[in-house]
Amino acid sequence: MTVRADAVAPAAPQVAGGLARVAGTAERGLRRGVEFTAGTLVAVETTILLAGVVSRYVLHRPLTWSDELASILFLWLAMLGAVVAYARVEHMRMSALVRKNGVETPFAAALSLAAGLGFLLLVLPYATEYAIDEAAIVTPALEIPNVWRASAMPVGIGLMVVLGILRIGRDLPVRDVALAAALVVAVGLALWVAKPLFGPMGNYKLVVFFVLLVGAAVLSGIPIAFAFGLGTFAYLALTTRTPLSIVVSRMDEGMSHLILLAVPLFVFLGLLIEITGMARRMVAFLASLIGHVRGGLQYVLVGAMYLVSGISGSKAADMAAVAPVLFPEMKARGAKPGELVALLSATGAQTETVPPSLVLITVGSVTGVSIAALFTGGLLPALVLAITLCAVVWWRFRKEDLSHVRRATRREIGLTLVAALPALILPVLIRAVVVEGVATATEVSTVGVAYALAYGVLAAVLFRERVQWARLGPALVETACLSGAILLIIGTATGMAWALTQSGFSRQLAAAMTGLPGGPIGFLFVSIVAFVILGSVLEGIPAIVLFGPLLFPIAKIVGVHEVHYAMVVILAMGIGLFAPPFGVGYYAACAIGRVDPSEGIRPIWPYMLALLVGTIVVALVPWISTGFLR
Repeated sequence: MTVRADAVAPAAPQVAGGLARVAGTAERGLRRGVEFTAGTLVAVETTILLAGVVSRYVLHRPLTWSDELASILFLWLAMLGAVVAYARVEHMRMSALVRKNGVETPFAAALSLAAGLGFLLLVLPYATEYAIDEAAIVTPALEIPNVWRASAMPVGIGLMVVLGILRIGRDLPVRDVALAAALVVAVGLALWVAKPLFGPMGNYKLVVFFVLLVGAAVLSGIPIAFAFGLGTFAYLALTTRTPLSIVVSRMDEGMSHLILLAVPLFVFLGLLIEITGMARRMVAFLASLIGHVRGGLQYVLVGAMYLVSGISGSKAADMAAVAPVLFPEMKARGAKPGELVALLSATGAQTETVPPSLVLITVGSVTGVSIAALFTGGLLPALVLAITLCAVVWWRFRKEDLSHVRRATRREIGLTLVAALPALILPVLIRAVVVEGVATATEVSTVGVAYALAYGVLAAVLFRERVQWARLGPALVETACLSGAILLIIGTATGMAWALTQSGFSRQLAAAMTGLPGGPIGFLFVSIVAFVILGSVLEGIPAIVLFGPLLFPIAKIVGVHEVHYAMVVILAMGIGLFAPPFGVGYYAACAIGRVDPSEGIRPIWPYMLALLVGTIVVALVPWISTGFLR
């Protein structure tokens, strides 16, 4: 029996289309299931920790199991959040160099997918082995096998593999993915062939894996977490006899610090203050107070970012809460869009040290520095930078035409103050709860969440305010997504930092840095330059996780107070993170302000210079960081 070719040809597109529909349906169902579970975990973790605070401080009957259960669920939250970020293609990456006319090229997107899948497939067997080994360990309080916690690693990695495969041919052309996969395999084979050369190179081989390979991966748009993971895996596999399961165990160690549970909880708190309108009322009060002076709304933006950062801890949440409230009126007064995003980016960098910054929490987690001390020390450095930014605002807007602007009356100022007072109290409450020992830095965010929810309910019931409760569910999922992306980076960066330490690099770095001319001042200035560069390429948290454990002990040796050093490097990192053309924070500000990135590049440099001057002042005057420490 013969069949004509033209008779079967039309069936091919139907089959392909059918497969694409099936893949799309499977992907959507899997994604929704993971999003629901991850969002639920955020709510459950908040409840558990809040219950622990109430039982310990109010009822004086501590829950012995709360921290252990929170720790078990936290790894699941981190991994499922990473899955959500993977499904949404929202893992942190530097895509500035692989965009054409503002849009990422198809091959760059395919390379990102192929490299990520390559890393996930490499570590999946070791993650499974690691979870099985953990079955022999029993938790002390709940007395359950630790495999229930460790299983989050292979399950999360496996889900990302499935979601990545489902994207092929549907979101990305098969041809591009095949070419990208071939490139990834070719690089791997080239490194394998060069394996005999690495032994005689000594620690210069670190340049191959952690500078050239990781650097090329980051610059080509591969997510930072996967770039770190690939570099670490390749280094250990080709130059050492270390069991490769160590990559998974280091990832688990990095992601499992209970203090890092503050990351999703503060992100959720930041979204809550926007949902309940607290941020809007703070901005309205500041605008009524100084909105009538030249550059008044620009000053309000600087002040509002300072206050909101003291609540949310998330720069993206800060900018999203403040910009939509202020930008329309600022544009009505004649401010150009590029000027607005330039100042928004600069204020994002300025407030990196305002507690409860996620970067501060990360510093405390990876270096052992007291988080309470970091929260205390971070307020004045950000204020110094605010003053330098305000100086630029004064110069730029000293001739602003305000003939059409009406000054708020005392009654209007008083009313906006009353409305904003609950929001203004929250930053003070958060700091007081930590300093007075009512709650730990991990738990304090739950107090803030309870406060914000109570405020929202009272505002809706007593004052008939329209609170957007429908956004609560999506906010939980958004929290899990951002937190998972951050925590996966911390996990792979912890593995990379461990590999660097085991190689002896940390000792060589210590010897080089302690021998710098100029003593502590020379060390601080070199650190500023280094972290401005690192912040622009790696973003803040990965740079801290990777280099914090290496450089903080050196700072102590040369006589720099650890809190002072933390403030200096965080401010330097913030400059790199929000400075174009590489700073990811700058593009986030442009997206929030809905402004083309090219419009803000020229106006931003005076602000960046002001931030650099402020950072140098903080570096030269340690009292700014340490003057209020107990």
